Amino acid sequence: MATIDVFDIKKEKVGEIELNEAVFNGDVREYLIHEAVKVQLANRRAGTVCVKNRSAVSGGGKKPFRQKGTGGARQGSIRAPHYPGGGVAFGPRPKVYDLSMNKKARKAALRSALSLLYKDNRMTVMNNLDLAEISTKQFAGVLNSFSVAKALVIIDGTNRNLELSARNIKDVKVLKSDGLNVVDILKYKNVIFTQDAVRKVEGVLQP
Repeated sequence: MATIDVFDIKKEKVGEIELNEAVFNGDVREYLIHEAVKVQLANRRAGTVCVKNRSAVSGGGKKPFRQKGTGGARQGSIRAPHYPGGGVAFGPRPKVYDLSMNKKARKAALRSALSLLYKDNRMTVMNNLDLAEISTKQFAGVLNSFSVAKALVIIDGTNRNLELSARNIKDVKVLKSDGLNVVDILKYKNVIFTQDAVRKVEGVLQP
């Protein structure tokens, strides 16, 4: 049975909780994690890069000089790619990079990533992260007490004081539990959950 200690913001142990075996201590299927990362990163790409080809560049409607008798090569437009200010030959065009992954596989990939997180001892659970006021210094002190620098913090619902306190700390990201994703789990060395966030994640990812 998978269990984990629960701490308060002063890093004092206040208890422990049992984790859902299927969600936090299941088989790590690396191929699903890889597929989820590939899909997520591909869908971030805008695909809006574009350059003007010779048909999109303005001007150049008139033949620059007569076809014969000049001693030079024939030319049809000053907007051809080899002219300064001409269109680009074979340049990048808009493209759709969207990939998809079915819901069952996406949840299985998240369970695998969370299981890897738990087995690597990169997961910390806190009873709550309620700060009395907006204070970057105070939240930085909380992180220092746990000896973590690069951290992903998963909360259940909105926590304005925490979100505003953390936004100016480098390599720290606060994320609501419904936005949990494989890329962020792998990106951050330490992941801190509130106890309520753990239960919500278990409820959503339960197979």
